[in-house]
Amino acid sequence: MIDFWLAAGLLLLVALSFLLIPVLRGRRAQLEEDRTALNVALYQERVAELQTQQEEGVLDATQMDTGRAEAARELLADTEGVEAPRVSRLGKPWPLLAAILVPVLGLGLYLHFGASDKVELTREFSQAPQSMEEMTRRLERAVAAQPDSAEGLYFLGRTYMAQDRPGDAAKIFERTVSLAGRQPELLGQWAQAQYFADGKKWSDKVQALTDEALKADPKEVTSLGLLGIAAFESQRYQDAIDYWNRLLVQLPPEDGSRAALQGGITRATEKLEASGGKVAQAPAAKVAAVLKVRVDLAPELKAKVQPGDSVFIFARATAGPPAPLAAKRLTVADLPATVELGDADAMMPQLKLSNFPEVQLVARISRAGKPTAGEWIGRSQPLASSTTAQQTLTIDSPDK
Repeated sequence: MIDFWLAAGLLLLVALSFLLIPVLRGRRAQLEEDRTALNVALYQERVAELQTQQEEGVLDATQMDTGRAEAARELLADTEGVEAPRVSRLGKPWPLLAAILVPVLGLGLYLHFGASDKVELTREFSQAPQSMEEMTRRLERAVAAQPDSAEGLYFLGRTYMAQDRPGDAAKIFERTVSLAGRQPELLGQWAQAQYFADGKKWSDKVQALTDEALKADPKEVTSLGLLGIAAFESQRYQDAIDYWNRLLVQLPPEDGSRAALQGGITRATEKLEASGGKVAQAPAAKVAAVLKVRVDLAPELKAKVQPGDSVFIFARATAGPPAPLAAKRLTVADLPATVELGDADAMMPQLKLSNFPEVQLVARISRAGKPTAGEWIGRSQPLASSTTAQQTLTIDSPDK
């Protein structure tokens, strides 16, 4: 904070200079005014002396006029260049009073309306915390300084959970949801904190939160893990296995929690078999769809296109949304070319080739680089999205 206050002090000195300079100028003008008054007094004294000498007969009228003129020239020479006195409407005490009040009022207003606490927080967060308690204090201060920051509230809630303070975390996540909206991840975190805050007792509130989260995102990991824990605690081992298997699919191979999750699945399996039950086989995973297509240009169009023209190749559902399910972009110079369109090329996660039984392949040439409009187009007949044989697509028609 030292450099901040130094900068503020320099700005204050600049502000004070605008107030004090007129005062200093007023003092100099007063000195010049006093000197002028002295010169006038000396002139009057010289004229009186000349009149006395004339009355005594020492000077005649001509000498009197000469002496008076010389005294006037000396007075003029002494007062030449002196500025006219400035009259202050505020009076002399006001600039000095303002010079005192400006820094006092400025400091008071800054302490009331300023953000010195946020400046200090920024400095603290630039350095790594030495402990979890220190991090918690920083986050609490940040939330107090910015109560409308959903990001700050989210991190504070996660920190409370790491410190085994689920009750505080549940309140924080509820505030986060009210600010950021009912996002699946936030609902899952709120449900988890509420579950542990209630002493691992399942409630209608927790059920509603997890249902809402999974309805919006069936892959929401916190809700899946929480539902698996709740099912295991209530001895619904098959449900626990199902939820944890769904969660296991979402985790990347290098995730450290995979081992613990797999251990939970193993324990649930053992308990299910020990009670005389049998683990139900999970439904076979849907095979990702991949279409292989060779795209070429009709011979009669080769003289009408340019090598840099864009070529958009995509698959769309014959009965479904008009948005492409998978797309690739080439240029005319790349033709003929063989490309693969699959689930990995999906424009949106919910719009995959494997989610639609029948699709159509389309290739469009667009000189303007627009995938929705162009000059030439080629379309295939409807085909199954599970087709494995290579398809041939020829661009041969005007795009209307």
